[in-house]
Amino acid sequence: MTSVIFGVSIFFQILTSFFPVYVIGLMVGTCMIHSYVEAGERKEKKIQDYIASVMAEDYEAIYYFDIESGEYLEFARSKEYEPLNFAKSGKNFYYDLLKNAEKKVYPEDKDYATSFFTKEAMKSNIEGKRSFSFKFRVVVKEMPRYYLFTYMWAGDGQHIILYEKDIEYELQAEKERTENQVKTVTFSQIAESLASNYDAIYYVNVENSNFVGYEVNNIYGQLEVGEAGADFYNDCYENIPKLICEQDQESLKEFINKDSLLSTLNTHKSTSINYRIVTNGKSQYTRMTARKSSDGTHFIIGVENIDEEIQKEKQHLKELKTEKELARRDELTGVKNKNAYKELEGSIQGNMDNGMDYLPYGLIVCDANNLKKINDTMGHAAGDEYIKACAKLLCNIFVHSPVFRVGGDEFTVFLRGDDYYNKEELIDKLRSQVLEDQKTGSGPVLASGVGIYQPGKDLVVNDVFERADKEMYENKQMLKGLK
Repeated sequence: MTSVIFGVSIFFQILTSFFPVYVIGLMVGTCMIHSYVEAGERKEKKIQDYIASVMAEDYEAIYYFDIESGEYLEFARSKEYEPLNFAKSGKNFYYDLLKNAEKKVYPEDKDYATSFFTKEAMKSNIEGKRSFSFKFRVVVKEMPRYYLFTYMWAGDGQHIILYEKDIEYELQAEKERTENQVKTVTFSQIAESLASNYDAIYYVNVENSNFVGYEVNNIYGQLEVGEAGADFYNDCYENIPKLICEQDQESLKEFINKDSLLSTLNTHKSTSINYRIVTNGKSQYTRMTARKSSDGTHFIIGVENIDEEIQKEKQHLKELKTEKELARRDELTGVKNKNAYKELEGSIQGNMDNGMDYLPYGLIVCDANNLKKINDTMGHAAGDEYIKACAKLLCNIFVHSPVFRVGGDEFTVFLRGDDYYNKEELIDKLRSQVLEDQKTGSGPVLASGVGIYQPGKDLVVNDVFERADKEMYENKQMLKGLK
């Protein structure tokens, strides 16, 4: 347009050389250029103002102040910021800011906040930087809220722009996000930890019996999708005869029953069963544990190999039994000790007290002669050998009855079974051997007495023991008289 005006002006200037048409055209064109430039600048400024106004909406307040004089102006203020009553302009920004901080900053944050609002602090914090930010709590409507404060150079090296933004909601959202993330990670770790206890986990739909199987591929519980199917129960019933020990098949079928699981898990958090899987002709103990998902829509069924656990338990019971046996054994002779006799006596007495007809039994009470003399003349080692010989003699004769060492030189035999029915023959054998040993001086000499349980007459085991003990002393006196 301007070039057209210049062209027309030159044409008329040639025709009318006496009139300054070109000069007038040049002035008009220049004015038009200037007008277009101003229009462009106004448009650019409008866009910049629009951008600035949109950005300002994100802040509670924006201040523009002279870093040296402290003179300031406020360019934005949100509705939420109005209750703080900060001045909209002033001559000393630092003074007004500190004064207002004393009233509005949360008490616990006051010293921290005011340390940033001196001229020296601002200069130091922003030196060599584009901006500097910090946050603290401001009391708004009697409630503490976190605010983010950012100051930056305005671009002229003399003024600073201070932005104030309420970030309470942002911090709360971030806190909730972090907490949820921690919960998610925690639950994930717990799930993995629990999963590591199993070799396989089945996720079974309660309503339609669809299932997905997961295999636990390492000790940390990481799961890999394995098999999937339309009917968990039917698949189990088909596999049980192929994989499960015959003695455990029926009990496992009863356990893997939808109605049974629903009934049990309505009143219990979990239910489990131990059974044996046969692989390569060898059985291995396995445990299946069933739980309901938190929403009740699925069964979570874990399968774990517990063969090592069961074997350890069996070994422990065996060791415990051995320990108990040792606790009932006489260390010197290897026969049962007084504790074992008391346990037996208590068991028999319990049956008698309850009116049960206890099996026919008898007690033989024995006492080793000459033990003190042997200890005094030949030493305790010889005495120990003599006691061991006494125990051996009793065990060799009463092979079907337990022998107890109930004192230093005292023994009791609990007659039962064949030994009971052959008691006269066996007692004669014992006494004949004792007489032979006493005659030759080459074997143990044991005084003995027998008491036979008499139902209806004997109310306590000790009644039987006392009869045997009385007879033993009579036999002892008889042996002494034969010397």
